[in-house]
Amino acid sequence: MVGYDPDSECSSLSTLKVAAAGSASGLVTRAMIGPFDVLKIRFQLQIEQLSSKNPHAKYHGIWQAAGKIFQEEGVTAFWKGHVPAQLLSITYGAVQFVSFEFLTKLAHHGTSYDARDFTVHFICGGLSACAATITVQPLDTLRTRLAAQGEPKIYRNLRHAVVSMYQKEGLLTFYRGLSPTIIAIVPYAGFQFSFYSLLKRVYNWIVPSEEMKKGNIRNLVCGSCAGVLSKTLTYPFDLFKKRLQVGGFEQARAAFGQVRTYTSIMDCARQIILDEGPRGFFKGFSPSMLKAAFSTGFTFFWYELFCSLLLTMQDSGGSKKQEG
Repeated sequence: MVGYDPDSECSSLSTLKVAAAGSASGLVTRAMIGPFDVLKIRFQLQIEQLSSKNPHAKYHGIWQAAGKIFQEEGVTAFWKGHVPAQLLSITYGAVQFVSFEFLTKLAHHGTSYDARDFTVHFICGGLSACAATITVQPLDTLRTRLAAQGEPKIYRNLRHAVVSMYQKEGLLTFYRGLSPTIIAIVPYAGFQFSFYSLLKRVYNWIVPSEEMKKGNIRNLVCGSCAGVLSKTLTYPFDLFKKRLQVGGFEQARAAFGQVRTYTSIMDCARQIILDEGPRGFFKGFSPSMLKAAFSTGFTFFWYELFCSLLLTMQDSGGSKKQEG
């Protein structure tokens, strides 16, 4: 069960085990969705219209972009920035799920609200994601820059990226794009958790089979739908974040087409509407939807699965101690 539920056996899991399940979920999911993330970032950072009719556009579709990246940079390019992305996912998963379990439990015992309520999940989900985002923002910036660069590379590896960015741009550069990230992540994660909880209840009402209600397929389907709904409602802020994160990194983007410099989230929105039109706010939407469906679906799927495994190991260990 995602979130505190007094009727769930998983409520007996320790904070350390919840963190372990969250980290493991993030690790496995990140390895699976890496290529979608690279495609999404490349689309979001392209100034030119994503259309085959535009001769200046480097990318105009998912399959065309995938083929071009493979041809120019090789198969490993689909996992560019994977090391900081994995560190991000492992840390983010631990902080987010531990915070969410703590906050929903606090809401259940400290207020008159049910911990499984839609509003409680929205608020607690948003706050837990906010805490996780602030924790991992430097890794997200590093991941974005490594995924955004083409060939020849500006940064040879993660260590070189950290040292170069710090020396040339200072410590605050690791927190570029934090404002739109926070603005977007609170409702995004809030909707993720609340939609997931709501969709599971709807699924249980629609599906008659008791076995299917308890199966992991339910968690995957409900998680995927929650991810798509949440991402659709908050997508432009994700694009603003990516544009701001590559500020000061213009030399690595020259080969991809036009380059823009933004001073703030409002300046970013203004330039996009003037140069690219309203459709510019939704560049990279298709791979982002695929990523959101797979990412959120598998995050909840693996988290609940790992929680169940840890609970089984915990119960098994307790039984052996009693027998001894």
